[in-house]
Amino acid sequence: MDWLAKLIGLDKRFLAIKEDGTEGDGGGVIQGSASEAHIVAMIAGREMVLERIRSQKNASQEDLDAMRHRFVAYFSDQTHSSGQKAANIIGCKTRIVPSDDDFRLTKDALVAAISEDKSAGLIPFFVCGTFGTTNTTAIDDLVGVAEVAAAEHLWYHIDAAYAGAALTCPEFRPLASGIERADSFNFNAHKWMLTNFDCSALWVADSTHLVNALSIHREYLPRVKGDTSFVKDYRDWQAPLGRRFRSLKLWFVMRMYGAAGIRAHIRSHVTQAKWLEEKLIEDGRFEIMAPVIFGLVVFRVRPSAIHAAHENTVDPDTVNKINTDLVKAIQTDNRVFLVGTKIKGNDVVRAAIGSSIGTQKNVDLLLQVILKLTTKVISSEQN
Repeated sequence: MDWLAKLIGLDKRFLAIKEDGTEGDGGGVIQGSASEAHIVAMIAGREMVLERIRSQKNASQEDLDAMRHRFVAYFSDQTHSSGQKAANIIGCKTRIVPSDDDFRLTKDALVAAISEDKSAGLIPFFVCGTFGTTNTTAIDDLVGVAEVAAAEHLWYHIDAAYAGAALTCPEFRPLASGIERADSFNFNAHKWMLTNFDCSALWVADSTHLVNALSIHREYLPRVKGDTSFVKDYRDWQAPLGRRFRSLKLWFVMRMYGAAGIRAHIRSHVTQAKWLEEKLIEDGRFEIMAPVIFGLVVFRVRPSAIHAAHENTVDPDTVNKINTDLVKAIQTDNRVFLVGTKIKGNDVVRAAIGSSIGTQKNVDLLLQVILKLTTKVISSEQN
């Protein structure tokens, strides 16, 4: 996991072994999914805040137990559903913070939400920033969120389930400024880094709170830490006791492709996504609904393509229907597969380029299918 951390440029705080060969406070562990990583991070965050309250207020265990229902975690309206699921599982409140016009969680919006909740007697304990949201691959204000987390003593988790693989390429790392200040960071190697499911990499900068929360000793569970060397007891870094042997497949990917091969894989998909964006704009009937940063192109049929003479008077419901019909037509055609989503009230189409065996030829076909079926769908609406 230290090798992988170095490959994506993570700060040395997240390494299990320091440069001098001694044991570090942080480290990485392979979870089954980003959903599991979210749960583990939230448990660690809750433990961190409980420890702080215990030490500052000399609170009893009964006092701490009575406070738990007041704990609140913060997500944007673009955060993956795994955040809400994790909150449901550990039993805390959630606050969904509206994203800005670029679909980002911002510092100001987070500050306002926390201030309101503290006034209501709630206890903020956790915030999730996202590097590459599911809907649009937006990147939250990671630096601003880090500043709020530090000021409010929140556990700061960064979900980079999809886009984290792009950090293998140095040119994308400036986009992730702020992750060095996170308490935990997660990305799925099984999404965009050529590794079979399941292989979700989670790092923590300090494992103390995680281990304190999840370490349970029984006489039938031998301790693995020796006197002269260290071993990370990963049963204390996850919900299950047992673990599957998932590291070997990741090692094979890194050994087979190498850094250069993985980077070429990522860059080729970004290039193809940029090409698709350019061709859709050239056609004139489409508008790009979010910046194309990685391998995702989010677009829709623009109102002027439906009724050119009445662009400003086209019913928004008609525009949405055209775009949902386009998605259905593409899926029924069965040559390529796309899904739609809804952002800021608009139905849009998502073209995600990321197959390990995909080529430019496949993206050419994708464009042909989109153009042909768009003509068909618009014609049906006009008739």
